[in-house]
Amino acid sequence: MTKPYLVVEWNDTETDAKGWLVVHNFVKGYTGGGTRMHPTVTKEEVERLAEAMAYKYVACECGTTGGCKAGIAYDYKAPDAYAVLRRFLIAMMPYIDIGVSLGSDLGTKYEDVLKVFNEFGIDIPLTKSMKRNPDVLQGIKDFDELLGTRIEGLLLNDVVTGYGVAFSADEAWKFKNGKEDAKVVIQGFGCVGASCALKMSQLGYKVVGISDANLLVTCEEGLDIQKLIDHKNIYGEMDQAYFEPNYAVRPNTEWLNVDCDILIPSALEDVINASNAENVKASLIVEAANIPISAEGDEIVKQRGIDIVNDFVANLGAIRFYDAVIFGLVDPNPQAVIDDIEKLCRKNTNRLFTEAKNQNRYQREVAYEIFKPTISDLLEYEEPSETVAAQK
Repeated sequence: MTKPYLVVEWNDTETDAKGWLVVHNFVKGYTGGGTRMHPTVTKEEVERLAEAMAYKYVACECGTTGGCKAGIAYDYKAPDAYAVLRRFLIAMMPYIDIGVSLGSDLGTKYEDVLKVFNEFGIDIPLTKSMKRNPDVLQGIKDFDELLGTRIEGLLLNDVVTGYGVAFSADEAWKFKNGKEDAKVVIQGFGCVGASCALKMSQLGYKVVGISDANLLVTCEEGLDIQKLIDHKNIYGEMDQAYFEPNYAVRPNTEWLNVDCDILIPSALEDVINASNAENVKASLIVEAANIPISAEGDEIVKQRGIDIVNDFVANLGAIRFYDAVIFGLVDPNPQAVIDDIEKLCRKNTNRLFTEAKNQNRYQREVAYEIFKPTISDLLEYEEPSETVAAQK
């Protein structure tokens, strides 16, 4: 891991919450990444996530944005969670206002982030030159409109990452010449896990197990994903009242014990680690969550010969959506956005697996080479003469 460019620590004045903004790199004075809130968040975790974002923007074929991340160590279910998020974002506002584009992540909602931005007259964080670019300003209008649109009954912004993960999983499974009707287990049932499960089922896979914060539900014949989505609560948790009679309910700690071909961790970091990596039954892991496998767990996965599509290749849908619309790379309509994400995820996954096979190497090692960030710019600033001219 390379050192981040900037680390800012925050201590809340009203609770015991603690937070960090980590900028791994700037590209043309701009950087982007989500804001997560969870009691287990640490500075080291946010640094790792910011680095992954820098790689993700390269995989996203983006020439305008570096990688950053923010994290708050606090319970996202607490009654004052939004107030804590608001105070954190206010503290980071000097950076946000000049090109640190923070979004949402685990435990936060994008609409809440935007609500705080709007208090301070910010729509989407931009650099000074972006604020003067009419094409970018039109892209922001297009993006804002798309945030409220739906595709297949779900909000577009809620499905872009999960759908991209599913397309990556499908591409990898086909590359492996995997059997039809393969079994899938998904850990985590927030926006990413739920939309990934839905698209996997639409692609012909059998989702036989899903775990959330409360439980694990399994069904050998396959779960009714749409019904589970229709009745989940605001925290992405499933409601047992709507389970079918042939569903089995087990402790959520047993998600690695379900027999499957494809495993998709979609929630917290390091859930596959030294203590449980030997229990993985799948021959393919697709990382919908960021950094879901610890370094020790990853070594075990590698030695066992399990294939992976790593996080910044599989889960780039949200930032591709943002970049492609704001910078005018796709037509601003929901299907064009999904088609663009599918094309990119399949392309990157196929490239990753082809090069790993040709080099007889583990996919993660290859990914860190072919998608390595090479740009580390400074914040955008105006020369004194520009400032004087602007004041006249």
